[in-house]
Amino acid sequence: MRRLTVMLLSNLAASLALAAPTPPAEEAEQQAQLDQDIPQLLEQDAIPSVSIAQIRNGKVVLFAAYGEQSDGVPATPATLYNAASLTKPLTAEIILRLVSKGEIELDEPMDRYWLDPDIAADPRHALLTPRLALSHRTGFPNWRDGKEGLRILRQPGVKWGYSGEGYRYVAHFAENKSGQDFEELAQTYLFKPLAMTETSYSSKDWFKGRIAVPANAAGEAVQPQFASRFNAADLLYTTAYDYGLFIAGVLADQGLSPAVARERGKIQVSMMDEMCQGKLAESCPPNAGFGLGWQILAFKDETLLMHTGKDEGVFTFAYLNRTSRDGAVILTNSDNGYKIVLPVLERLNSSPAFLRYLRGQIQ
Repeated sequence: MRRLTVMLLSNLAASLALAAPTPPAEEAEQQAQLDQDIPQLLEQDAIPSVSIAQIRNGKVVLFAAYGEQSDGVPATPATLYNAASLTKPLTAEIILRLVSKGEIELDEPMDRYWLDPDIAADPRHALLTPRLALSHRTGFPNWRDGKEGLRILRQPGVKWGYSGEGYRYVAHFAENKSGQDFEELAQTYLFKPLAMTETSYSSKDWFKGRIAVPANAAGEAVQPQFASRFNAADLLYTTAYDYGLFIAGVLADQGLSPAVARERGKIQVSMMDEMCQGKLAESCPPNAGFGLGWQILAFKDETLLMHTGKDEGVFTFAYLNRTSRDGAVILTNSDNGYKIVLPVLERLNSSPAFLRYLRGQIQ
Protein backbone atom coordinates (compact mmCIF):
# COMPACT_ATOMS: atom_id res chain seq x y z
CA MET A 1 0.00 0.00 0.00
CA ARG A 2 1.44 3.41 -0.86
CA ARG A 3 0.51 6.99 -1.48
CA LEU A 4 0.71 7.73 -5.18
CA THR A 5 -0.18 11.33 -5.89
CA VAL A 6 -1.00 14.58 -4.15
CA MET A 7 -2.90 17.37 -5.86
CA LEU A 8 -2.59 20.84 -4.33
CA LEU A 9 -4.61 23.87 -5.39
CA SER A 10 -4.78 22.76 -9.00
CA ASN A 11 -7.29 21.57 -11.53
CA LEU A 12 -7.29 17.78 -11.60
CA ALA A 13 -8.30 17.52 -15.24
CA ALA A 14 -5.37 19.66 -16.33
CA SER A 15 -2.82 18.44 -13.82
CA LEU A 16 -3.08 14.68 -13.30
CA ALA A 17 0.38 14.09 -14.77
CA LEU A 18 2.09 17.07 -13.16
CA ALA A 19 3.98 17.34 -9.89
CA ALA A 20 2.06 19.05 -7.10
CA PRO A 21 3.32 22.35 -5.71
CA THR A 22 4.90 22.38 -2.28
CA PRO A 23 2.17 22.58 0.38
CA PRO A 24 2.17 24.95 3.36
CA ALA A 25 3.88 23.62 6.46
CA GLU A 26 0.74 22.35 8.19
CA GLU A 27 -0.51 20.54 5.10
CA ALA A 28 2.94 19.06 4.55
CA GLU A 29 2.92 17.74 8.11
CA GLN A 30 -0.54 16.24 7.66
CA GLN A 31 0.51 14.71 4.36
CA ALA A 32 3.54 13.11 5.97
CA GLN A 33 1.31 11.68 8.70
CA LEU A 34 -1.07 10.22 6.11
CA ASP A 35 1.83 8.77 4.13
CA GLN A 36 3.16 7.11 7.25
CA ASP A 37 -0.08 5.76 8.69
CA ILE A 38 -2.65 5.10 5.96
CA PRO A 39 -0.94 2.12 4.24
CA GLN A 40 -0.80 0.26 7.55
CA LEU A 41 -4.42 1.12 8.37
CA LEU A 42 -5.55 -0.15 4.98
CA GLU A 43 -3.72 -3.39 5.47
CA GLN A 44 -4.95 -4.06 9.00
CA ASP A 45 -8.59 -3.46 8.06
CA ALA A 46 -8.51 -5.24 4.67
CA ILE A 47 -9.41 -2.04 2.79
CA PRO A 48 -8.02 -2.13 -0.77
CA SER A 49 -7.81 1.64 -1.22
CA VAL A 50 -8.84 5.08 -0.06
CA SER A 51 -8.92 8.41 -1.84
CA ILE A 52 -8.92 11.58 0.25
CA ALA A 53 -9.52 15.26 -0.43
CA GLN A 54 -9.13 17.98 2.17
CA ILE A 55 -10.85 21.35 1.89
CA ARG A 56 -9.50 24.29 3.87
CA ASN A 57 -10.84 27.83 3.78
CA GLY A 58 -13.13 26.84 0.93
CA LYS A 59 -10.37 25.39 -1.30
CA VAL A 60 -9.18 21.88 -2.07
CA VAL A 61 -5.68 21.93 -0.60
CA LEU A 62 -4.74 18.26 -0.45
CA PHE A 63 -5.56 15.21 -2.50
CA ALA A 64 -4.10 11.76 -1.90
CA ALA A 65 -4.76 8.22 -3.09
CA TYR A 66 -3.49 5.07 -1.32
CA GLY A 67 -3.67 1.37 -1.97
CA GLU A 68 -4.94 -0.55 -4.98
CA GLN A 69 -8.03 0.10 -7.09
CA SER A 70 -8.00 -3.58 -8.05
CA ASP A 71 -5.66 -6.49 -7.56
CA GLY A 72 -2.19 -5.32 -8.58
CA VAL A 73 -3.43 -1.99 -9.96
CA PRO A 74 -2.48 1.07 -7.86
CA ALA A 75 -5.09 3.67 -6.94
CA THR A 76 -4.36 7.02 -8.61
CA PRO A 77 -5.98 10.45 -8.79
CA ALA A 78 -7.93 9.17 -11.81
CA THR A 79 -9.42 6.21 -9.91
CA LEU A 80 -13.21 6.38 -9.90
CA TYR A 81 -15.24 5.36 -6.86
CA ASN A 82 -18.90 4.54 -6.52
CA ALA A 83 -20.05 7.42 -4.32
CA ALA A 84 -23.04 5.36 -3.11
CA SER A 85 -25.35 7.67 -1.12
CA LEU A 86 -22.95 10.59 -1.49
CA THR A 87 -24.87 10.86 -4.76
CA LYS A 88 -27.76 12.45 -2.83
CA PRO A 89 -26.10 15.78 -1.85
CA LEU A 90 -25.21 16.32 -5.52
CA THR A 91 -28.80 15.67 -6.58
CA ALA A 92 -30.04 18.03 -3.87
CA GLU A 93 -27.68 20.76 -5.07
CA ILE A 94 -28.96 20.46 -8.64
CA ILE A 95 -32.54 20.79 -7.41
CA LEU A 96 -31.64 23.79 -5.25
CA ARG A 97 -29.92 25.50 -8.16
CA LEU A 98 -33.07 24.98 -10.22
CA VAL A 99 -35.06 26.52 -7.38
CA SER A 100 -32.65 29.47 -7.25
CA LYS A 101 -33.13 30.03 -10.99
CA GLY A 102 -36.92 30.00 -10.60
CA GLU A 103 -37.27 26.84 -12.68
CA ILE A 104 -39.03 24.96 -9.89
CA GLU A 105 -40.37 25.83 -6.43
CA LEU A 106 -39.25 24.19 -3.23
CA ASP A 107 -42.79 23.73 -1.94
CA GLU A 108 -44.78 23.10 -5.10
CA PRO A 109 -46.77 19.86 -5.45
CA MET A 110 -44.76 17.54 -7.67
CA ASP A 111 -47.78 15.65 -9.01
CA ARG A 112 -48.50 18.45 -11.47
CA TYR A 113 -45.48 17.29 -13.49
CA TRP A 114 -44.64 13.84 -12.18
CA LEU A 115 -46.86 11.16 -10.66
CA ASP A 116 -45.51 7.65 -10.30
CA PRO A 117 -48.22 5.24 -11.49
CA ASP A 118 -47.63 3.08 -8.40
CA ILE A 119 -49.04 5.80 -6.11
CA ALA A 120 -51.61 7.36 -8.45
CA ALA A 121 -54.49 5.94 -6.40
CA ASP A 122 -53.11 7.28 -3.12
CA PRO A 123 -54.41 10.85 -2.59
CA ARG A 124 -51.41 11.63 -0.40
CA HIS A 125 -49.31 12.02 -3.55
CA ALA A 126 -50.64 15.60 -3.72
CA LEU A 127 -48.62 16.42 -0.58
CA LEU A 128 -45.23 15.53 -2.08
CA THR A 129 -42.90 18.50 -2.68
CA PRO A 130 -39.18 18.93 -3.47
CA ARG A 131 -38.56 20.09 0.10
CA LEU A 132 -40.03 16.87 1.53
CA ALA A 133 -38.03 14.73 -0.90
CA LEU A 134 -34.69 16.41 -0.11
CA SER A 135 -35.27 16.21 3.66
CA HIS A 136 -36.43 12.56 3.59
CA ARG A 137 -40.03 13.23 4.57
CA THR A 138 -41.92 11.77 1.60
CA GLY A 139 -43.14 8.76 3.55
CA PHE A 140 -41.56 6.46 0.94
CA PRO A 141 -39.41 3.46 1.88
CA ASN A 142 -35.71 3.62 1.07
CA TRP A 143 -36.29 1.53 -2.08
CA ARG A 144 -39.48 0.33 -3.71
CA ASP A 145 -40.53 -3.27 -3.32
CA GLY A 146 -39.86 -5.42 -6.38
CA LYS A 147 -43.37 -6.90 -6.27
CA GLU A 148 -45.55 -4.15 -4.84
CA GLY A 149 -43.71 -1.22 -6.39
CA LEU A 150 -43.57 2.21 -4.77
CA ARG A 151 -45.75 2.88 -1.73
CA ILE A 152 -46.35 5.81 0.63
CA LEU A 153 -45.84 4.21 4.04
CA ARG A 154 -46.65 7.23 6.22
CA GLN A 155 -48.17 10.68 5.88
CA PRO A 156 -45.75 12.90 3.90
CA GLY A 157 -44.16 15.70 5.90
CA VAL A 158 -44.78 14.22 9.33
CA LYS A 159 -41.69 12.13 10.08
CA TRP A 160 -38.13 11.64 8.84
CA GLY A 161 -37.54 8.38 6.99
CA TYR A 162 -34.45 7.87 4.83
CA SER A 163 -35.51 7.31 1.23
CA GLY A 164 -33.55 6.94 -1.97
CA GLU A 165 -36.89 6.77 -3.74
CA GLY A 166 -37.64 10.33 -2.62
CA TYR A 167 -34.52 11.53 -4.43
CA ARG A 168 -35.38 9.55 -7.53
CA TYR A 169 -38.87 11.03 -7.41
CA VAL A 170 -37.76 14.67 -7.22
CA ALA A 171 -35.29 14.09 -10.06
CA HIS A 172 -38.06 12.74 -12.29
CA PHE A 173 -40.16 15.76 -11.34
CA ALA A 174 -37.32 18.11 -12.31
CA GLU A 175 -36.91 16.30 -15.63
CA ASN A 176 -40.58 16.55 -16.49
CA LYS A 177 -40.99 20.18 -15.48
CA SER A 178 -37.79 21.34 -17.20
CA GLY A 179 -38.12 19.11 -20.25
CA GLN A 180 -34.47 18.08 -19.87
CA ASP A 181 -32.82 14.81 -18.96
CA PHE A 182 -31.55 14.91 -15.38
CA GLU A 183 -27.97 14.22 -16.49
CA GLU A 184 -28.20 17.25 -18.76
CA LEU A 185 -29.41 19.29 -15.81
CA ALA A 186 -26.46 17.98 -13.78
CA GLN A 187 -23.99 19.11 -16.43
CA THR A 188 -25.62 22.51 -16.91
CA TYR A 189 -26.23 23.44 -13.30
CA LEU A 190 -23.48 21.69 -11.36
CA PHE A 191 -20.72 19.73 -13.10
CA LYS A 192 -19.69 22.32 -15.69
CA PRO A 193 -19.88 25.36 -13.36
CA LEU A 194 -17.68 23.55 -10.82
CA ALA A 195 -15.34 21.98 -13.43
CA MET A 196 -16.29 18.50 -12.22
CA THR A 197 -15.02 16.64 -15.28
CA GLU A 198 -14.56 13.27 -13.53
CA THR A 199 -18.12 12.71 -12.30
CA SER A 200 -21.09 10.92 -13.88
CA TYR A 201 -24.45 9.51 -12.82
CA SER A 202 -24.27 6.75 -15.44
CA SER A 203 -21.55 4.52 -16.87
CA LYS A 204 -19.30 6.10 -19.52
CA ASP A 205 -16.62 4.83 -21.86
CA TRP A 206 -14.03 6.85 -19.94
CA PHE A 207 -14.64 4.67 -16.85
CA LYS A 208 -12.58 1.89 -18.45
CA GLY A 209 -9.53 0.93 -16.41
CA ARG A 210 -10.30 3.47 -13.68
CA ILE A 211 -12.79 1.73 -11.36
CA ALA A 212 -12.09 1.05 -7.69
CA VAL A 213 -13.35 -2.54 -7.50
CA PRO A 214 -15.48 -3.10 -4.36
CA ALA A 215 -14.38 -5.55 -1.68
CA ASN A 216 -16.22 -7.33 1.12
CA ALA A 217 -15.18 -7.34 4.77
CA ALA A 218 -12.70 -10.15 4.11
CA GLY A 219 -11.00 -8.10 1.39
CA GLU A 220 -12.41 -10.21 -1.44
CA ALA A 221 -13.45 -8.44 -4.64
CA VAL A 222 -17.14 -8.15 -5.52
CA GLN A 223 -18.71 -7.11 -8.79
CA PRO A 224 -18.96 -3.31 -9.28
CA GLN A 225 -22.42 -1.87 -9.88
CA PHE A 226 -23.16 0.70 -12.57
CA ALA A 227 -26.20 2.66 -13.68
CA SER A 228 -27.10 2.55 -17.36
CA ARG A 229 -29.37 5.55 -16.69
CA PHE A 230 -29.06 7.98 -13.82
CA ASN A 231 -30.02 6.99 -10.29
CA ALA A 232 -30.44 10.23 -8.37
CA ALA A 233 -29.76 8.50 -5.05
CA ASP A 234 -26.91 6.07 -5.76
CA LEU A 235 -24.19 4.77 -8.11
CA LEU A 236 -22.68 8.09 -9.17
CA TYR A 237 -18.96 7.65 -9.93
CA THR A 238 -16.43 10.34 -9.07
CA THR A 239 -12.96 11.08 -7.72
CA ALA A 240 -12.25 12.52 -4.29
CA TYR A 241 -10.87 15.65 -5.91
CA ASP A 242 -14.01 16.21 -7.99
CA TYR A 243 -16.18 15.72 -4.93
CA GLY A 244 -13.92 18.14 -3.09
CA LEU A 245 -14.70 20.74 -5.77
CA PHE A 246 -18.36 20.13 -5.05
CA ILE A 247 -17.79 20.67 -1.31
CA ALA A 248 -16.00 23.94 -2.10
CA GLY A 249 -18.98 25.02 -4.19
CA VAL A 250 -21.38 24.25 -1.35
CA LEU A 251 -19.25 26.23 1.09
CA ALA A 252 -19.38 29.20 -1.30
CA ASP A 253 -23.16 28.79 -1.86
CA GLN A 254 -22.28 28.91 -5.55
CA GLY A 255 -25.31 28.95 -7.83
CA LEU A 256 -27.80 29.49 -5.00
CA SER A 257 -29.85 32.53 -4.12
CA PRO A 258 -29.34 33.79 -0.54
CA ALA A 259 -32.81 32.57 0.44
CA VAL A 260 -32.23 29.05 -0.91
CA ALA A 261 -28.76 28.91 0.67
CA ARG A 262 -30.34 29.74 4.03
CA GLU A 263 -32.90 26.97 3.58
CA ARG A 264 -30.19 24.43 2.78
CA GLY A 265 -28.42 25.28 6.02
CA LYS A 266 -31.54 24.88 8.17
CA ILE A 267 -32.53 21.74 10.02
CA GLN A 268 -35.75 20.80 8.24
CA VAL A 269 -36.51 17.88 10.55
CA SER A 270 -34.98 16.98 13.91
CA MET A 271 -33.11 13.71 14.29
CA MET A 272 -32.22 14.05 17.95
CA ASP A 273 -34.38 11.04 18.86
CA GLU A 274 -32.58 8.85 16.32
CA MET A 275 -29.04 10.12 16.93
CA CYS A 276 -28.72 11.33 20.47
CA GLN A 277 -30.37 8.98 22.93
CA GLY A 278 -28.70 7.33 25.93
CA LYS A 279 -24.90 7.31 25.86
CA LEU A 280 -24.92 8.88 22.41
CA ALA A 281 -26.24 12.12 23.93
CA GLU A 282 -22.90 12.78 25.65
CA SER A 283 -21.14 13.68 22.40
CA CYS A 284 -24.11 15.04 20.46
CA PRO A 285 -24.53 18.70 19.48
CA PRO A 286 -27.37 20.75 21.03
CA ASN A 287 -29.32 20.29 17.81
CA ALA A 288 -29.08 17.85 14.92
CA GLY A 289 -31.27 16.84 12.05
CA PHE A 290 -31.60 16.68 8.29
CA GLY A 291 -31.58 19.67 5.98
CA LEU A 292 -31.86 19.76 2.21
CA GLY A 293 -29.44 17.08 1.08
CA TRP A 294 -27.29 16.93 4.21
CA GLN A 295 -27.36 15.81 7.81
CA ILE A 296 -26.77 18.92 9.93
CA LEU A 297 -24.89 19.02 13.24
CA ALA A 298 -25.42 22.33 15.05
CA PHE A 299 -22.75 22.52 17.75
CA LYS A 300 -22.47 25.48 20.11
CA ASP A 301 -19.78 27.29 18.11
CA GLU A 302 -19.93 25.67 14.68
CA THR A 303 -22.28 24.01 12.21
CA LEU A 304 -21.31 21.00 10.11
CA LEU A 305 -22.98 19.22 7.21
CA MET A 306 -22.18 15.56 6.58
CA HIS A 307 -23.27 12.51 4.60
CA THR A 308 -22.18 8.91 4.24
CA GLY A 309 -22.61 6.26 1.55
CA LYS A 310 -22.81 2.48 1.73
CA ASP A 311 -23.22 -0.08 -1.04
CA GLU A 312 -21.91 -3.63 -1.25
CA GLY A 313 -18.13 -3.34 -0.98
CA VAL A 314 -18.23 0.46 -0.75
CA PHE A 315 -18.12 3.06 2.02
CA THR A 316 -17.90 6.82 1.44
CA PHE A 317 -17.94 9.91 3.63
CA ALA A 318 -17.97 13.68 3.22
CA TYR A 319 -18.42 16.67 5.49
CA LEU A 320 -18.07 20.42 5.46
CA ASN A 321 -17.78 22.89 8.32
CA ARG A 322 -19.83 26.01 7.59
CA THR A 323 -18.07 27.95 10.34
CA SER A 324 -14.40 27.22 9.56
CA ARG A 325 -15.03 26.55 5.84
CA ASP A 326 -13.12 23.28 6.05
CA GLY A 327 -14.15 19.81 4.94
CA ALA A 328 -13.05 16.41 3.69
CA VAL A 329 -13.98 13.63 1.29
CA ILE A 330 -13.08 9.99 1.98
CA LEU A 331 -13.88 7.37 -0.69
CA THR A 332 -13.17 3.67 -0.16
CA ASN A 333 -13.88 0.45 -2.05
CA SER A 334 -14.52 -1.70 1.00
CA ASP A 335 -17.24 -2.79 3.41
CA ASN A 336 -14.65 -1.93 6.06
CA GLY A 337 -14.17 1.61 4.76
CA TYR A 338 -15.96 3.13 7.74
CA LYS A 339 -13.06 2.04 9.94
CA ILE A 340 -10.65 4.47 8.31
CA VAL A 341 -12.83 7.59 8.43
CA LEU A 342 -12.03 8.65 11.99
CA PRO A 343 -8.27 7.98 11.68
CA VAL A 344 -8.14 10.10 8.51
CA LEU A 345 -10.09 12.97 10.07
CA GLU A 346 -7.85 12.89 13.13
CA ARG A 347 -4.80 13.28 10.92
CA LEU A 348 -6.46 16.15 9.05
CA ASN A 349 -7.01 17.99 12.36
CA SER A 350 -10.78 18.13 11.95
CA SER A 351 -13.00 19.90 14.48
CA PRO A 352 -12.57 18.45 18.02
CA ALA A 353 -16.33 18.62 18.63
CA PHE A 354 -16.98 16.76 15.40
CA LEU A 355 -14.37 14.11 16.19
CA ARG A 356 -15.86 13.64 19.65
CA TYR A 357 -19.30 13.21 18.10
CA LEU A 358 -18.04 10.59 15.62
CA ARG A 359 -16.23 8.68 18.34
CA GLY A 360 -19.43 8.62 20.37
CA GLN A 361 -21.44 7.32 17.42
CA ILE A 362 -19.16 4.35 16.76
CA GLN A 363 -18.67 3.23 20.37
